[in-house]
Formats: sequence, C-alpha cells, structure tokens
Amino acid sequence: MDKEPQKKTKKLTLSDIYEIIAKIIFLLCAGVSVFGVCIITFYIFVMGLPAIFEIGIADFIAGTKWMPSAEIFGILPMIIGSVYVTIGAVIIGVPVGILTSVYMSEYAPKPILKILNPAVELLAGIPSVVYGFFGLVVIVPLINDTLGGKGAGSSLLAASIILGVMILPTIITTTKTALSAVPKKYKEGAYALGATKVHTIFTVLIPAAKSGVFSGIVLGIGRAIGETMAVILVAGNSVIIPESITDPVRTMTANIAIEMGYSTGLHQEALFATGVILFVFIMSLNVVLHFIQKKEG
Repeated sequence: MDKEPQKKTKKLTLSDIYEIIAKIIFLLCAGVSVFGVCIITFYIFVMGLPAIFEIGIADFIAGTKWMPSAEIFGILPMIIGSVYVTIGAVIIGVPVGILTSVYMSEYAPKPILKILNPAVELLAGIPSVVYGFFGLVVIVPLINDTLGGKGAGSSLLAASIILGVMILPTIITTTKTALSAVPKKYKEGAYALGATKVHTIFTVLIPAAKSGVFSGIVLGIGRAIGETMAVILVAGNSVIIPESITDPVRTMTANIAIEMGYSTGLHQEALFATGVILFVFIMSLNVVLHFIQKKEG
C-alpha cells in the first residue's frame, strides 16, 4: 500500500509572529475606535430621545423659545444659528484657504514658504479659547464701532470671522496636498496648448484636485459646526433667530456647553436631545457632502 503523503507544515518565523502580533494590535485599535463611537452614540440617544418624545418632536425642533425655568424647550434658533455661523465661516474661510494653498503650491518662493508653512501649522495649533479671546477683545469691539447691532459687536458676523480663520489650516493643508499630487503632465499639457498660468490653475489643476479640495472643505465645515469655546466668547449667545449679521446668536454646541453644568431633570435631558439633533444634523450633512463628492468624482 502507498503511504499517504504527509502534509508539510510551515514553521512560523520570528517575522511572521511579529506580523501576526501587529495585525492583532491594529485590529484592537480599530475596534476600540469603533466601540468608542458606538458607546458615545448610544449614550447620547438613550439620554436624549426620551426628552424629545416628552417635549414633542415638532415643539422641540420647531420651537422658538428656550426657557428651562418654564420647561419650554425649542431649539430652532440654535439650529438656525449653527447653520448661519457655519455658512458664514465657509464664505470667509474657503476662498481664502484655497487661494492661499494655490499661492503656496504654485507661486510662493522657498523663502516665503519657510514662513508660510510654520504659520499655517501655528494656526492649527492655537487653542480655540485663544481665538475666542482675540475675537472678544479685537473683532467684537471693531464690529460694535463700525456696524453696531443688538449684541454690541458679539454677533453672527464675529463668530463667522473667527470660525473662518479657524478652518483655514485644514483647508490650506488639504488643498495644498491635493494640488501637489496632480501630475506635472497636466500642467505641461495646458502650457503646450497656450494656456496662461492662472488659466491652467483654475481650469486644470483645481478641477484635477477637486476630490482633495472638497475633502478639505468638508473637514472645515465639520470643524466650524463642532466649535464651541470660541463661539461662546464672540457670538452673544442670545436665543433669538438672527435677522442680520450683527445680531447675536447661540449655536447648538454653545447651548450645551453653557447650560450643562447646572442643568437637572428634563432640562439636562433636553440638552442631550440637542446633542442628538446636532449628531443627526452632522451625519446628514456628511452623507450629503459625500454623495456630492462621489457624484462629482
């Protein structure tokens, strides 16, 4: 009888063991990240949904009055304030960020880049409370002296300016990286067809790098929506629907941060419910922006 062939077993080497250990560590780290997000999401919804149903979904989302002492909780002014502040920050920050990245990648000489690169990194590293304090002592009085307004300078405009500056590092870094990744043959082909440098930048380079540019804008919007401390210091924090850029506003994040320290009972649950609405709002915005990015790509 023929003997059955013996299966050869591969011996694990030391490098194979290291590879397996590394994979396990990476998997655990990824699992911790996902688990953390799931736990936070679960906790926010568990704490917030009962208040939404007790107050009433329509009354809570469409209500225009926020009076915890009378157990009246309407967050429409905060929703509108968050949207307006984010739009203002995008209007201010996106054009400046994209044009700055274009200058850094296409025009700036090396001596200037040695100054600009650390400056952009420094903007990213400044704490938000410092931005807010600068806005409080410089931007707010300037707006009050020039435009006035109900909030004596603490306004939608002040918050938009500060957030517009705060999102600059994200937009500049991402856009500059995307522009640097565009193949040189695109630029050379445009020059060969007689295009000027400016025409090449806006019709060839930026469209070719639009995925990275759009990612930077999305990250900037996320930073603007989620910012709290700087907004608290310069926005005025009045629970009203702003009628002009000089009116004070209160965002959803600011509302949670201001009142969570002393809230109890239904008031505290309503703040968690505000977090639920903010979470759904951000997720919906990310889905829409991702769909637009995928469609454009």
